[in-house]
Amino acid sequence: MLKASALSLLVFAGGSQFAAVGLAGAGNQVAAVITGLLLNSRLAAFGVLAAPLVSGPLWRRLLGSQLVVDEPVALALEHEDRERSRATFWFAGSLLFVCWNVVTIVGAAVGDVLGNPASIGLDAAFPAVFVALLAPRLRDPGSRRAAIGGAVVALALTPLLPAGVPVLLAAFAVLLAGRQR
Repeated sequence: MLKASALSLLVFAGGSQFAAVGLAGAGNQVAAVITGLLLNSRLAAFGVLAAPLVSGPLWRRLLGSQLVVDEPVALALEHEDRERSRATFWFAGSLLFVCWNVVTIVGAAVGDVLGNPASIGLDAAFPAVFVALLAPRLRDPGSRRAAIGGAVVALALTPLLPAGVPVLLAAFAVLLAGRQR
């Protein structure tokens, strides 16, 4: 339970945590670290978007950088007003961080009772949340074209490249498309 809690406190990124645990459990610690870094590199784009929300003294920026994950950034960007956006980021990020860590402790303590998470549909939770957060961002045609382009890149490259690389290249393509608008 201590290792699971430490991982949740320090990494705070579900996909990276799951990949790291799976690979480390299989005896490949180096691959676990590299995979975690690759998976979390997608958060660099969120970091650029969230930078104005976490400005201030160094301690505030360091604390805020720990909260830069999909959900708080996506929710914060829904607001035009900077102060409301900042408040949403801090509220959503703090609430998610606390809940994530509490559930990690509960899961480590009683997780074996549930059995395989896929059997109750938990494996679909993260993609579903991501799609739900992305949907409001696709209101204008330019954003839709960029998202579809990224999806095409990811789908086309998935059979050709190692896991994770197509998603990173798709994110890069979407960032480039967004800069062209």
